[in-house]
Amino acid sequence: MLSVLSRWEAAGLGWSRTGQGAWGERLARGGGTVMADPTGPDTIILIHGLWMTPRIWEHWIIRYTDLGYKVLAPAYPGLGVEVEALRDDPSPIEALKVPTTVESLQTLIGELDGPPIIMGHSFGGALVQILLDHGFGAAGVAIDSVPAEGIKVVPPSQIRASFPVLKNPANRHRAVGFTPKEFHYAFTNTLSEEDSLAAFERYHVPAPGSWVWGGVLANFTPGHQDTYVDFKNDSRAPLLFIAGGEDNIMPPSVNESNVHHYRKSSAVTDYKEFPERSHFTVGQAGWEEVADYALNWAREHAAMASSD
Repeated sequence: MLSVLSRWEAAGLGWSRTGQGAWGERLARGGGTVMADPTGPDTIILIHGLWMTPRIWEHWIIRYTDLGYKVLAPAYPGLGVEVEALRDDPSPIEALKVPTTVESLQTLIGELDGPPIIMGHSFGGALVQILLDHGFGAAGVAIDSVPAEGIKVVPPSQIRASFPVLKNPANRHRAVGFTPKEFHYAFTNTLSEEDSLAAFERYHVPAPGSWVWGGVLANFTPGHQDTYVDFKNDSRAPLLFIAGGEDNIMPPSVNESNVHHYRKSSAVTDYKEFPERSHFTVGQAGWEEVADYALNWAREHAAMASSD
């Protein structure tokens, strides 16, 4: 069963923590991820995706702050309340707009003393791509990322996983949730039914149908849409894509196509696939390996970029 870390539940912008503890000291001595480099970025931004809130990062927040980092996990605008409140009243989700969310994140990052490491899961990965394209961040990690505009690979499992939203055009104007069974297929297909239900009850909220439909229609609508990035941007920060080999809603082929679209940019773009991991990779057992890989890569490439 999943552990409950209720002391990190908070409202406002999201969750944040600063500090260093015995866990970080053990990692520094015994492997995993080394302590924060005083010459590199001292802040990590963690951006959640759809059907989730900042609560999904609760384990990562502790791991990274115990290494000496300041960690910020902002909520999307208007979603700075508990999971349970959003289930009772999803109207703030229905009102969400991608440009407003990007603007909110840019304001938050712009107020920091220096460029942070930015990590995002699912739609948070698309937001990482947009933020880096706009000149924000020292390095970015897009985990199980929703693709930017222009990616036309649509595997059958992705259609099935998204069908609860796409089956009705009226859902473009609604907040749409999963049933426990739908969540198990889309997010937690490598978990038992019992553990999937625990994850559903702990983390799941409805998603803005307009964002899901927007991704489908972006490639058929003239002009730049909400998830547009300049794939040829040579000046953006290094970007890593992490995919889960068993992810149904954002399969590896989608991430690989997204990476391929950056091939004409001289900026660093890397890809890492973790076999047998689902879309719930940031919360399922073994998340530590993903978190450590993401941070080690970001630290190394942020340092390389700053020395160029």
